[in-house]
Amino acid sequence: MGKIVFILCFFILDFSGFAQEIEESIPWSEDLKLTWTDFKGKIPPAADPAATTASGISYKYSANLIHHEVHLDFEVSAFFYPNESWYKPEVCDDLVLSHEQLHFDITELFARKMRDKLTRTSFSDNVKAEIRKIYKDILEELKEYQELYDWETNFSRNKEKQLEWNKKIAEALKK
Repeated sequence: MGKIVFILCFFILDFSGFAQEIEESIPWSEDLKLTWTDFKGKIPPAADPAATTASGISYKYSANLIHHEVHLDFEVSAFFYPNESWYKPEVCDDLVLSHEQLHFDITELFARKMRDKLTRTSFSDNVKAEIRKIYKDILEELKEYQELYDWETNFSRNKEKQLEWNKKIAEALKK
């Protein structure tokens, strides 16, 4: 009896340890706007930016072969990661927050792009590799687009360009 209790306790402790390692995330929603309280990460020493938004795309899928055709069920989501996102309160304002929100919104646009690509693709029996390639390509495009956004807005310092991007992304999200 003592041995069984020990094994059960081990699995319970192991499970709770695993649960604590799951990173906190906030799924993108048109009704949700980030606030500075969502940015819970530690500011890195000698950090240059006023703030950093950590966001990403995740996916899961199942594939079934029906009459020699691959049928795919999938879920693609954009997430914000509070514990990896941070800001410097002394230099951040509403304009900087809107800049950071747009990084998250851009991530959602590329999640939508991936959903569209998955819907339009005819997969072979190598579906796993094909989905990985689509994901990798989308992430590369996303990275380039985020860099263009930062460059054109000068990290929110160019207010006119920032407002242009705000409008551009808001319109794209409505489509």
